[in-house]
Amino acid sequence: MATNLSSRIDTPTNISLSSSIPISDSLEYKTVSVFLVLLVCGVGIVGNIMVVLVVFTTRHMRTPTNCYLVSLAIADLTVLVAAGLPNVADSLTGTWIFGHAGCLGITYLQYLGINVSSCSITAFTVERYIAICHPMKAQTMCTVSRAKRIIAGVWIFTCVYCLLWPFLVDIQVYQDQHVECGYKVKRELYLPIYLIDFAIFYVIPLLVAIVLYALIARILYLSPLPNHSDSTATTLRRSCREASEASRTGRQGRTKSAHSSRKQVTKMLAVVVILFAVLWMPYRTLVLINSFMSSPYLDAWFLLFCRTCVYANSAINPVIYNAMSQKFRSAFRGLYSCQRLEGNHRTLSTIQSGFGTIRDPRPAQANSNGTDEKVKRVVLGTSTNPKTKQPESGHPKTPTVNGMSGDHCTDVGPAAMSCGKGPEKTMADDDQQLD
Repeated sequence: MATNLSSRIDTPTNISLSSSIPISDSLEYKTVSVFLVLLVCGVGIVGNIMVVLVVFTTRHMRTPTNCYLVSLAIADLTVLVAAGLPNVADSLTGTWIFGHAGCLGITYLQYLGINVSSCSITAFTVERYIAICHPMKAQTMCTVSRAKRIIAGVWIFTCVYCLLWPFLVDIQVYQDQHVECGYKVKRELYLPIYLIDFAIFYVIPLLVAIVLYALIARILYLSPLPNHSDSTATTLRRSCREASEASRTGRQGRTKSAHSSRKQVTKMLAVVVILFAVLWMPYRTLVLINSFMSSPYLDAWFLLFCRTCVYANSAINPVIYNAMSQKFRSAFRGLYSCQRLEGNHRTLSTIQSGFGTIRDPRPAQANSNGTDEKVKRVVLGTSTNPKTKQPESGHPKTPTVNGMSGDHCTDVGPAAMSCGKGPEKTMADDDQQLD
């Protein structure tokens, strides 16, 4: 397919396509382009993979909000791999090297990742609004199972929607044998589609986020915490009153802690939305302006800046989680120490098995006075009468498990078992898991 330079200039800038002008052959441009893209994409790929791993491997991280963050991380990975890495190849070779199938597939994956990212941001914004502004509805609506169904619906819808883009692009071979992946239809055909895509996946999500986060801020920062009255304290005995006050103080502390956690999580998600808007703005603005100009602005260095901002948006989210969420920070550290802990467990198991195989070289002798049997009973914690096989004391004993009473706990391995009844799981605890 041969075209002239004028038709190439008519093509607007798009993240899924090569630059509409020949890539600069200067060593300076290639060095800066390759270095920036590889740095941003490398950090983003590693960070988003870690987000997916910590949520899948850590039970307390499996919350509705984190499910949406996993969807966002996978979408960002798609953008970085399908847009950033081909851009490195373009900078090094100066031409499209992935052929016709690569042009269609890479274009599809790029739009898929971009649009799923936008939908995931909108989804967790709505989830945060319901969880904070409508806590009663959140009991049934903000669940992990519902979040998974919403995420599946988002991916299915976006996969179907993005099927349109491969029909609009194709490789273009110019007279100088330069190959590009570009639009194969006229501007009048693809411009309305692009504007609809721009409105659905950029303008509308930002408007929704602005409105919902304003409502969330009103609840979090303008509404006071509920005040627990002490109207019935005077009618109780002093001991009961003290117990009630202690219980009420504990509830107030959990409420304040949950309130603080909600603020922190909301701040983190708001930062994600703000960076999405800011980092996409140069590229979106440039494409929107160029779409209506007869001579588009296609400076190579500014195009590199716009693309780097897009890649940075997909790479920076894990950095935000690590900086603003104690839970994510601890989970990220846990990934590094996982292998070391497994090695320690294997060493401990080997030592224990070695002690278990040691035997007394002297032959076992029957002790007529039953000393060995008494020692065994003392070790097991059950002093029994050999005739009745019942505890000598008249008081009933609790059943034993592995020689320990049910009222106690034993340290098994690196982590101790919990004793008795575990702490009640409250709504405040669920909120704190997000922080």
